[in-house]
Amino acid sequence: MTRVSTVGNYSSILANLMAAQQRQTDAGTVVSTQKNGTDLKDYSRSAEILTAMRSNESRVSGYLEQNQRVADKLETQDFALGQFSDSISATREAIAQALASGRGDTLMLELEGNLRTGVQSLNTRYGGKYLFAGGQIDTQPVSVNAMSDLQSPAVVSSFFHNDEFVTQAKVDDATTVSTGLLADDIGTDMLTAYQSIADFNAGANGPFNGELTDAQRTFLEGLLSTWDGLHSDAVDVAARNGMVQARVEGVATDLTKRRDSLQGMMGDITDANMAEAATRLSQAQLSVQAAAQVFSVLKESSLLNLLN
Repeated sequence: MTRVSTVGNYSSILANLMAAQQRQTDAGTVVSTQKNGTDLKDYSRSAEILTAMRSNESRVSGYLEQNQRVADKLETQDFALGQFSDSISATREAIAQALASGRGDTLMLELEGNLRTGVQSLNTRYGGKYLFAGGQIDTQPVSVNAMSDLQSPAVVSSFFHNDEFVTQAKVDDATTVSTGLLADDIGTDMLTAYQSIADFNAGANGPFNGELTDAQRTFLEGLLSTWDGLHSDAVDVAARNGMVQARVEGVATDLTKRRDSLQGMMGDITDANMAEAATRLSQAQLSVQAAAQVFSVLKESSLLNLLN
């Protein structure tokens, strides 16, 4: 015959109440966090694969951050190269206008301004560092200030202060791109062309300060093809930079898809089924209420109450 005691009943009901409260707490945590667990212990059956996916997702996210920095740098370079190309185009236009009008009154002033624009574009900074300086990121790569600086016997190469280091960036496990461009590679021909103008202006057939002479007209006509070539070269440099931009963007798109896929697979393991979790929470709450009700009834039916 089973012995029934108040203490035994209290112990049994109390254990049920505590178990129901724990289930309610666990279900509430799942609902509030929308996760099936809070650490790898809760995913013991899938812990190894989950750890591998998290490691892979972290690496992909790191590459995406790197790609964003590279993309920002390339965008800044694209803007600088656009300014450089525009300055060359403006110089060619100024020469053509001087030939069309037959006068060179303002020619040197216009060329002076275009020279400064071209030099400023080669001295562009990104993140406080000179873009086209190679490894000499804290040294201004081009030091020309005026057309007069270029007059012979000045040596064009002496105005460039970059080294030969070309920066590269690894944008995913298998792709490394060259993101660096060097000021002397881009601008030497431009400064050489400006030097020829500065020398002519300071020579026996200069200066350009009124109606063009036959010698001046012949000289300027010969320059048109030179500046056409310089503009074509500048456009090519900008196009190569654009190709790198497109490649980086393509890699970033692929990495984003990989990250989203990994996050989806991890979510299948870690993310809670909210409808099921809400049902479990409701059931756990009912269990707590039921256990508490039984505990209350048992208290009222205690033998001590009967003896009193």
